[in-house]
Amino acid sequence: MPESLLFYGFSTLAIVASVLVVGQRNPMYSVMMLIVSFAALAALYIGLDAPFVAVAQIIIYAGAIMVLFLFVVMLLNAPQEDAAEWDRTHPLRHPNVTRFGGALAAVLIVELVWALTRVSEVAQPIAGGADAETVSSVRELGRVLFTDYMFAFEATSILILVAMVGAVVLARREDGQ
Repeated sequence: MPESLLFYGFSTLAIVASVLVVGQRNPMYSVMMLIVSFAALAALYIGLDAPFVAVAQIIIYAGAIMVLFLFVVMLLNAPQEDAAEWDRTHPLRHPNVTRFGGALAAVLIVELVWALTRVSEVAQPIAGGADAETVSSVRELGRVLFTDYMFAFEATSILILVAMVGAVVLARREDGQ
């Protein structure tokens, strides 16, 4: 019984923090709520008996990625959102954008229903013929990551670097004008 209470507690914390990420007017508070959400997800991973994934969640997302987000928010000096600017003429208030967002939400709901119906099916073997016990090994995970998925790993690191350089370029352009 206590495990289910912990699950419901951390899942509620993750959901509330995620909603607050979107609902905050100040970008710094949004980043802080995202860190809380990542920590709640890490606690859920521990409850699933996946300590390596929980530690990776904290180190990679709550550590590195959130430092990058904080750096970009501080570098761009994003002001607090002003409610007066959000009127009928704002581009995101256009009916086509609203319809597109509604369509994406419907697709997400369909995907969630599909994924939840597949949970009961028997798990398929992992790529490369490895079973679940060998993939839980950090050594095997590293081998698979740096051999089979090397391109995706490096492409992600380059994408993050380009995003950081883009933020610096955008920040310099505003100062120069």
